[in-house]
Formats: sequence, C-alpha cells, structure tokens
Amino acid sequence: MRLYLVQHGVSVDKSVDPDRPLSSQGEEDVECIASILLRVGAIPKRIVHSGKTRARQTAEILDRALAASMGANMMTGLAPMDSVTQFASRLPEITVETMVCGHQPFLGRLLSHLLAGNEDMPLVEYLPGSVACLEDRSEGEWVLCWFLRPELCRE
Repeated sequence: MRLYLVQHGVSVDKSVDPDRPLSSQGEEDVECIASILLRVGAIPKRIVHSGKTRARQTAEILDRALAASMGANMMTGLAPMDSVTQFASRLPEITVETMVCGHQPFLGRLLSHLLAGNEDMPLVEYLPGSVACLEDRSEGEWVLCWFLRPELCRE
C-alpha cells in the first residue's frame, strides 16, 4: 500500500489572515504538483487532511485534480504537534492508498518514524507543497519511493 504525505501549500501570513488560507503561490504550487501526480498515475483512493484551512484547501485541490474515489475528508491526529506514533499505530486500519495533507513538523517526523524508527532523525526537507510517496512493503516495513517539491514546477 502507498501512503502520500503532502505538506500544505504556501499559506498567507497570520498577520494577513489568522486562518492562514493558501496564498495564490500556494494554490499554483499544489495545482502543479497535482498535474505531475496525475501524469505519473499517483492517484490515491482517499485524501485526508487536518481540518486547518490550508490543509483542507490543499486536499480539495488535489481531490479535484486526482478524483480520489473516496474524496477528501478531515481526520484527527494530523495537527503540527500531534503524536506520530499514535498516527502510525492507526496505519494498519488504512487499507487503501491514502494521501495525508498536513503540516510540519508532523509530516517530517512521521516519515522519519516510518522509515528509520526515529522521528527525531530528519530524512527529507519538506517545503510547502512537497509530497513524499511511501510504500509498505511488508506489514510496517516502509520505503521511500520518491519525494517531490514544488520548485520542480517553477521555471
């Protein structure tokens, strides 16, 4: 099973809007990432997000482009400082390819926990709009298939 870990796109500053929706650059980056994912066939069945505006908007853009059969829905336990071990303990319940739209440091720590068993060991540098594709090869033995950052979309 594949798990896609997506950091929300660039959001506006808290001083502009405390809800921190995606900026126009953030929307463009996520749309570009979505087009690459569609082109390579990285289409999850399910998209989940933290419920924060920027993560929800990211999930909605990805769902519009990729047409995940189960749509985009809010899931608890994906906030920036939530426990990655608690989330990882729920992974056996996830039986379809899933895209998780969330935040730093949660996503980076989750990736490190799944790949190295140490959430404090940074393995990739997430930037807003980045996507990591992990695959569970054998009941909890996760590998990194690829990592994509939105800078590849820009000229």
